[in-house]
Amino acid sequence: MSSMTIGPIAGSTADPSERSALLFWMIFTGLSIFAVVLLWRFGLIHLMLTSDRTYISSVIALLYVVTCGHCFLRTRAIAREGAAARRCRAVLAAPDGSKVLDASATSLPRGLVRDHIESLVTKAAAQDFRAVDQTLLLRTLADRMRGSNGFGAFVSDTLMKLGLLGTIVGFIIMLAPIAGLDAADKVAMRSSMGLMSDGMAVAMYTTLAGLVGSILVRIQYYMLDAATQRVFSDAVVLTETYVTPALERRRPETPS
Repeated sequence: MSSMTIGPIAGSTADPSERSALLFWMIFTGLSIFAVVLLWRFGLIHLMLTSDRTYISSVIALLYVVTCGHCFLRTRAIAREGAAARRCRAVLAAPDGSKVLDASATSLPRGLVRDHIESLVTKAAAQDFRAVDQTLLLRTLADRMRGSNGFGAFVSDTLMKLGLLGTIVGFIIMLAPIAGLDAADKVAMRSSMGLMSDGMAVAMYTTLAGLVGSILVRIQYYMLDAATQRVFSDAVVLTETYVTPALERRRPETPS
């Protein structure tokens, strides 16, 4: 996770809990649903779906709904990891908190942070509790926390390209009747104008759907990445403050 930085970890009263990420997602999704209801009430969504003969707009809408479900699952998972990290901090910050490391930290709350601490304990024991370098383990923790967050960037780019594809198809539909157009035939002219109007509608609606869907997906996964970064930073400070010093104090003294 190249974008993650180690920052100060604040108390639960100063720093919003990771559950706020799930709350923000629910607020954002609620506002989006409210906007969709309004657009449907005024007939704009129905007009878009009926005017798009290629059904690209429908595909964009379906893919967006699936992506929202994926973002919800990932946000909920990160919220749970944040809660588990705070419980680990509470245990380790206790006066006798370092004793939980005697059993390889198996008594800590389950989660990726506990798995990371268990790996640190195992590594420290294997090297006689010398100075523990957790750089490689932190990279693994970052990758595990990010999980499938990259799916959001992929879908956002896909929605944008689907919108551009609809634009191209719409212009093809719009320009196709011009090749055989006879200016003297009023019936053919009227029919060609109808086809050109249909093609322009396809181009505009698919472009609009792709742009809006891409922006909304970007916003959701930006909030998810920010929450993931905070949990990772908390885990780094937690291990550097409470775990690695406790492990290094167990290093056996060398005889003089």
